[in-house]
Amino acid sequence: MEKKLEDYVLTIPDFPEPGTMFRDITSVLQSSEGLNLAIKELEKVVKNLDFDLVAGTESRGFIFGMPIAYNLRKPFIPVRKKGKLPRETLAIDYNLEYGKATLEIHKDAILKGQRVVLIDDLIATGGTLAAAIKLIEKLGGLVVAVVVLMELESMHGRRALKNYPLYSILKY
Repeated sequence: MEKKLEDYVLTIPDFPEPGTMFRDITSVLQSSEGLNLAIKELEKVVKNLDFDLVAGTESRGFIFGMPIAYNLRKPFIPVRKKGKLPRETLAIDYNLEYGKATLEIHKDAILKGQRVVLIDDLIATGGTLAAAIKLIEKLGGLVVAVVVLMELESMHGRRALKNYPLYSILKY
């Protein structure tokens, strides 16, 4: 019997704290079949959308966004943690469940009016993706879709992205 994508996701109970059910994406990456299936499922969602480029958030958004950009012959734009990009950047501070963080994007990465698909491995509270969207929009980009491999529905991340189409392959 052929395995489904969810068969490759391991659930680790009580990590990082008691009562938490951690969904481990590295088990998908460690299997060539699992990784291939993940990329194919994400690509199915975006291939018929009208967009100019793919953006991905550090670091797992790179893992899934880059092959999709490559396969569909679109540019890939990294949205990185503070201090990782070499040219002039635009930055945004945002809150995490456990503190604060900063994301950056090159100021010349997106031209006004370009249509962007934003890809990440997962959405929990939506804070990181909401911050990435703000950066893209400050550069004049239009986010046409947010695509994630996994959605942790109990964390209500959709609320943070309520004005954007959000596609998730797996929901927990």
